Amino acid sequence: MIAIDLITEEIPPLKHTDTGETALLWMEEFKVNHLSVLKGDCFVGLVSEDDLLDKSDLTQTLDELFIHLPRSYAKDSSHIYEVLSIASIDRLSVIPVLDVEENYLGNISVAKLMQNIAATGSIKEAGGIIVLEMSDTDYSLTHISQIIESENAKILSSFITSKPTSKKLELTLKINQLELGRVIRALERYDFHVKASFQRDSYHDDLKDRYDELMNYLNI
Repeated sequence: MIAIDLITEEIPPLKHTDTGETALLWMEEFKVNHLSVLKGDCFVGLVSEDDLLDKSDLTQTLDELFIHLPRSYAKDSSHIYEVLSIASIDRLSVIPVLDVEENYLGNISVAKLMQNIAATGSIKEAGGIIVLEMSDTDYSLTHISQIIESENAKILSSFITSKPTSKKLELTLKINQLELGRVIRALERYDFHVKASFQRDSYHDDLKDRYDELMNYLNI
């Protein structure tokens, strides 16, 4: 999935002639902390609630309040993970989407972004989770997949976390089985360190409940 597929029509952009008061009212209405600002059809930048609250006279236009605005955005062809990275690094609640010529196409809300990531990350699928800790030189997803598949299990999704100062990494695997004992023993036979696992029978029901709660919250 790419950025252009994630655009929502529910959050309109501001005009550069709108006032700070208008911007804050819209942020409250749409439950976001950022809004795109346009001058004609051109993307000017993003205005944030924090920046507005620092201003003393919100009856002024955005042009008058700000000499320039930060121009964080995603390209229309950016992968969903790139969009997530932009939102995380810049701590955005709204991500503008521009085409190759930097024409404004629309906004992505973080709520919709999280809904799509949850759907693509196999969260709703039944299964257990295994967390492996290893040296970065020992990482081979192909080898790990072969071990897991030898126990008639499959990897539904995976992601890696690591610290810049460490040569260790953690590999989190979602497996299509709730009972992980055989898979864990197979991995340990190949000297993989299983740092944690989540495989209780109640795990899936609890995870599904949490997923449903998140989706209900995001749909408010």
